[in-house]
Amino acid sequence: MKSPRVSLVGAGPGSSDLITRRGFKVLQEASIILYDALVSEELLNEIDITIPKICVGKRCGEHSFTQDNINKLIVEKAYTYGHVVRLKGGDPFVFGRACEEIEYASSFGIPVTVVPGVTSAIAVPSSQGIPVTRRGISSSFWVMTATKKDGNFSEDLKFAAKSSATLIILMGVRKFHEIANEVTKYRNPHTPFAIIQNGTLQKETCITGTLNMSNSIQDQLNISLPGIIVIGNVVAEHPSFFEEELQRVLHSNF
Repeated sequence: MKSPRVSLVGAGPGSSDLITRRGFKVLQEASIILYDALVSEELLNEIDITIPKICVGKRCGEHSFTQDNINKLIVEKAYTYGHVVRLKGGDPFVFGRACEEIEYASSFGIPVTVVPGVTSAIAVPSSQGIPVTRRGISSSFWVMTATKKDGNFSEDLKFAAKSSATLIILMGVRKFHEIANEVTKYRNPHTPFAIIQNGTLQKETCITGTLNMSNSIQDQLNISLPGIIVIGNVVAEHPSFFEEELQRVLHSNF
């Protein structure tokens, strides 16, 4: 029997070259890799082809693995193969359910180590030239998921909207119009926003605007893809924000 152990590795925000050096080294030492849906195929192709790789990603409408299934699979493969690398998008501890996997593996006496990753919450806006903080504009930021387990908005959305902080919302593209309406209860409807999809990849897209036009941009979104929503005045730092706003104003006058 192989000596079981588990490594939780953050793969970074998307692009294969944004994993940390330590993370890549641990991947090369894996006996088997269990990876999320958002992990780059290019990254996986850089790993020895003889190392088994199993996709355990959960996508909306395609939940082939429940979290309980994943927990059990980690332990099963650790006893069968030895070193399991659980490869997660972004950072394992940012909405990655890493604690549940650690607790489950540890309950079997299996040692677990964590390799942090670059979180998409900061890296993806950065890739578009949008800072999450800037002196004189925003001195803090909130990172949150769009909805809670019961499907309702988190109270944090209201608290963050009442502040002057930059809002960074994950897993919220499908509910962007409702999110915008909720935020405008507490903020100016002309507050800038950005929605970034395929972050740090060649197909990266970024839509910018102001909250009061949230309904009109719905048809520009690919709701089958996850995305990062950024709300706050820092979005005006996007290179094309004012140019796009000017074009919208000009066209609305004809």
